[in-house]
Amino acid sequence: MERWNILGPGSICWNVASDPQPEHEDHIEMAGQKCAVVIHYGVDDARRLRLRQTVVLPTLRTIPNNTHASLLWERAWEDMAFLEIDGQLLPPEQLDEVRFDGILRLQGRWDGLSVIRTLLPSREGSYMVEHLQICNSGSHPHVLSWREKPPEYQKGCHGVYILAQKISGEQGVLGPGETRCITAYYVGETANQPVSLLCGEEEIQRRQAFVAHIADNLVLETPDPALNNAFALAKLRAAESVYRTRGGLFHGPGGLDYYAAVWTNDQIEYPGPLFPYLGEENTLEASKNALRAYIPFMAGNYAPIPSSIIAEGLDIWDGAGDRGDAAMYACGASQFLLALGDRAYAERMLPAVEWCLEYCRRKTTERGVVASDSDELENRFSSGDANLSTSCLVYGGLLNAARLEREFGRDAMAEEYTRRAVLLAEAIESYFGANVEGYDTYRYHDGCERLRAWICLPLVFGIKARLDETVKALFSERLWTADGLATESGGTVFWDRSTLYALRGVFAVGETEKAIAHLTAYSRRRTLGEHVPYPVEAWPEGGQRHLSAESALYCRIFTEGILGMEPLGFRSFRLTPSLPGRWEKMTARRIHGYGAIFDLSVVRDGEVYHISVDEGDRKQEYCIPCGGSVEVCCRGC
Repeated sequence: MERWNILGPGSICWNVASDPQPEHEDHIEMAGQKCAVVIHYGVDDARRLRLRQTVVLPTLRTIPNNTHASLLWERAWEDMAFLEIDGQLLPPEQLDEVRFDGILRLQGRWDGLSVIRTLLPSREGSYMVEHLQICNSGSHPHVLSWREKPPEYQKGCHGVYILAQKISGEQGVLGPGETRCITAYYVGETANQPVSLLCGEEEIQRRQAFVAHIADNLVLETPDPALNNAFALAKLRAAESVYRTRGGLFHGPGGLDYYAAVWTNDQIEYPGPLFPYLGEENTLEASKNALRAYIPFMAGNYAPIPSSIIAEGLDIWDGAGDRGDAAMYACGASQFLLALGDRAYAERMLPAVEWCLEYCRRKTTERGVVASDSDELENRFSSGDANLSTSCLVYGGLLNAARLEREFGRDAMAEEYTRRAVLLAEAIESYFGANVEGYDTYRYHDGCERLRAWICLPLVFGIKARLDETVKALFSERLWTADGLATESGGTVFWDRSTLYALRGVFAVGETEKAIAHLTAYSRRRTLGEHVPYPVEAWPEGGQRHLSAESALYCRIFTEGILGMEPLGFRSFRLTPSLPGRWEKMTARRIHGYGAIFDLSVVRDGEVYHISVDEGDRKQEYCIPCGGSVEVCCRGC
């Protein structure tokens, strides 16, 4: 069922008033630099509003100061309700419409009043904003007032925290035809360190300016409005989840659990390679901070690096052992450095990539694959002593590291990394290649007799030895479900990250027509269906939380999958377009990276692609056969 309609890229609407089956509830996460909020909203069968929220304050650390120590402030309807109409609390209004365009707006009515609730996190402050616009569309006046609620107190790592609902606006008579705005702030502050509040309209404007900035860069234009919309929404979620902590700007997954911390997969492997293309300063700084945070743990004894740096950079978590974290770091960091195109910065960071690849070399088994204690699912599912994920990530890291070394004239090291990559590809085939449930694809680890979602990873990194059967297995009824890939064949557990990797990989190896229908169905389900508007983490774990990094993986389906952008150097990349047959054209505007900002257009003309790379005062044009590649050099190449 699709409840929502597209208003434009990144803007959707649920027409509650005309919904024949209105009873429904959903939740969404939004983030600012010091506050995130998860809002549960919906209606009952009479279309009366249901609303509750959890405000997350990542820098107000609770005790003990562990991974989950962000202060959470849950507010049910009775805790939030403050507005009085003629001396009585305003009851839940009749909801007519819900809109989301980076800001959540709930439009309803009650007894001649129209009420628009605008909900958003502050862009820079440690508070959430609920802005009410009340219009008297009736024929008699109403008296507006509100009830002050007492603050709450909680002890934490940095003293006593005060949680307070603060109201701003004008009380009194609201005559027929008049409109008034009242703002409620849900504020978290440390005692004796009060937080300054901006007016509600200014907070809305700041959020809108940020949303517009994200919308105006890395702009996707395809013939399918649903995909353009999904891309615009995912791009926002990927970029907004950056928190200003005592350790600097940290990109965080969210989900009421994961803030003020970084992981080798959720920050370095998943979103890091996308952020250069977006060019948003905070995401780039957060990516650099994530890379920097691990360097103190890259010691000469080559002990495993921790899985995450937590508590604003003050502590670590390594409860799942070595998840293949060095492989995740090497793969994500090397691609980030190439696409970013900052030679001086890359030279400073290259030793960290080299350390990780040396660590992985030392973990190489007699069979030539790379051992790790677990993988990114942290023993939720079996991963054996060596799993397909870790070895594929090392393979990708070796290829990109070889390109980095060549940029600095270190040809011997580049050749060594290339040699190791060739050997690892052969080992992946000999060790993981197997017939599993009737498909000549890959076993996830030794002894694994069921298909697993991560068999897509060889495709992602261009290993095509078992391409046909792997694609068949991925889209078979054993793995593919209405929500994308099941983690294990025949199961109901799913993690969107593997679905997003798989779609990127299938496009990247040219199996476009097999991928596009699945991408379209997935995109519409996530952005227009029952739980919107972003990719999710998992189910049943976490209740399909809108973790930020999954949205970055969605965007990479288009940049690395359909467009086939692959960094070759600081000023060059390979392009291998893979447009669906019914698409005549695809454009991505204001791509940042490789020392430039450029528009990229691919136009189909029979059996060839006409490609245009426009840097403004410098335009390059190419013509290649469909299925072919071209190397593009940006300014200064």
